[in-house]
Amino acid sequence: MTENNEEKKSHSKLEIDRPQDFKFHIAYDVYSRAWDENVSDAARLKLNELISALANDENGYSDFYAQIQEFRRDTGSFRSGRTRFESKRKRDWQRTESRDGRNRRHK
Repeated sequence: MTENNEEKKSHSKLEIDRPQDFKFHIAYDVYSRAWDENVSDAARLKLNELISALANDENGYSDFYAQIQEFRRDTGSFRSGRTRFESKRKRDWQRTESRDGRNRRHK
């Protein structure tokens, strides 16, 4: 009978949110949305394992997000990493602006 009780317990959404820990709170929100979107017992069991491992600090956040990716539907075109901006140095910009200004004045 306790085995049946444990099985039912493992398939319910875990309430281990930590609002004071921002990173964990966001991870729990991702878990919660994935839980609501997936109705499969196997998927929900895996989601419970992932959030439990994160709560016990067994895996890092990058591992958590990498493994939960397959259960998420709201990812769309999200890309991690930094975007690189290319810019000119101030002096180069001033030179081109003054040259363009001279050319405009003399046309």
